[in-house]
Amino acid sequence: MKITYTARKVNLRDNFKERVEKKLAKFKKLFSDEAQAFVVVTLEKNRQTVEITIRDNRMIYRAESTQPEMNDALDRVIDILTRQIRKNKTRLEKRIKTGGSLDDLIAELPAQEQALAEEDYQVVRKKQVLMKPISVDEAIFEMNMVNHDFFMFINAETDEVNVVYKREDGNYGVLEPAAD
Repeated sequence: MKITYTARKVNLRDNFKERVEKKLAKFKKLFSDEAQAFVVVTLEKNRQTVEITIRDNRMIYRAESTQPEMNDALDRVIDILTRQIRKNKTRLEKRIKTGGSLDDLIAELPAQEQALAEEDYQVVRKKQVLMKPISVDEAIFEMNMVNHDFFMFINAETDEVNVVYKREDGNYGVLEPAAD
């Protein structure tokens, strides 16, 4: 697994990088050698945010945590990633070459979290959306009018389905389709 570090408003020490590599080592057996992990560390006032994104064979796992201490945020992110992998165990098993390693990782989870992770996804509502070509600005306006965190629309410039969403920092993002 290739690890890429990005530091924003902070200098990363070697011992933090070693700790990241040690923590991510337990995930290496679950992903191919081409897997990439992106670690972004941001310092804002007295808060430190650690974000880890793992990409491998069209799978993306992402977790983020903000804590007063960088190492605490890292521990929390690793816990979140472990739970995500646990929840998607059956999908992962189909893609993993060697079995058993996922069970070792799952065994590390507390019993309560294992029970939560065993739940199946349940679709409780389906909704059809009438879409017309509009601009990104109009889509953001529509999203704010209905007081949602996201809005699906046909982009008037590209004639493709896009999604605008509200980010935690108060800004907006756009999801556009792309082929691998």
